[in-house]
Order: sequence, then C-alpha cells, then structure tokens
Amino acid sequence: MKKLAVLISATSTGTNLRAIREAIETKKLKAKLSMVISDSHKKLADYQLDYICLAGWKKIIPDKLIKAFPNRILNIHPGLIPDTLTGKVTNPDGTKALWNRGKYMEQAIKNFLDKKATYAGSTVHFLSEQFDFGVVLGRCFEKILPDDTVESLYRRLKVKENKIYVKTLMKLCNRK
Repeated sequence: MKKLAVLISATSTGTNLRAIREAIETKKLKAKLSMVISDSHKKLADYQLDYICLAGWKKIIPDKLIKAFPNRILNIHPGLIPDTLTGKVTNPDGTKALWNRGKYMEQAIKNFLDKKATYAGSTVHFLSEQFDFGVVLGRCFEKILPDDTVESLYRRLKVKENKIYVKTLMKLCNRK
C-alpha cells in the first residue's frame, strides 16, 4: 500500500484532501494517508513516503525537497500545463488552453474569464524545479458558460479537479 503525505495551506478549503480521504475510505484508492501537513514542515524528507500530495498548498516548495522526492510530489495547478515547456494544450473545442503560470486558484479562474477562454481546466503534475511545470499526469476541462462568475466556474471546476486528482493517485497507487 502506498503512503501519502498531503500538504495543505491553512487558507485553503480542503476539498482535495476530502476527495483523497473519501477515495481511501471507499477503497477506490489503495493508499494510506500517512500525514497531513499544514503550511510548513521542516523534516518531511525524514519520512518514508511514496508520494507527497499538494492540496491547496500556497507556498513555493524548495528545490531541495523536489530533489529529495523526484517525480513523487504531486500538485494540481489551476491551468492547463503543456507536456513540454514550449508546448501548448488544446481545449476540447480546438482553442488554445491557458496555462495560468504563477496564478493561484481564484486568480486563475478570473484569468480564464478575463481572457474570454472557452474552457477552464486543471492539471495534475509532478513538481519540477521549473515553476508551475512538471510531468503531466492528468488534466480536466470545464466549459465556460456565458453567465459564469469566478464563484460558479470555480465550484464546477473543483468537482472535476477533485476527481482527476484522485483518479491520478489511483493510477499511481493501485498499480502492482
């Protein structure tokens, strides 16, 4: 059984953590939640962990920690990260997707609306030393409606984001 650590920010809503816990409790995700850490923990590398899950974490992860857990720190980014630094992601309707590099959730949702994007989305990826980039593990898309507000779009996207995060963890943790 894989061991997970989830890092959360004291200012986050906790929906990703709830989705991960629910998936473990219902046996969809074959993993053990070893710890939940809020905002900072200096001795994370001392633990024998398979994956670290960022869930509403709003601080920069130091390169030292990324190097200690290569391709084992998962993040969900409120944007559609390409597979390469120079790549692009295409929305389901063929338009160019927004990466939202450097933007937290509320800012990213507002950016989707301000840029008149046709879709919003989130990307599950492994952290790398390049900011808001890493090996892409999954993406979800949410059609932007004409009357959407930051709140309405955020609510719908969070549902899909929670599902894609758990689905990605299931792929990583449930394989033999």
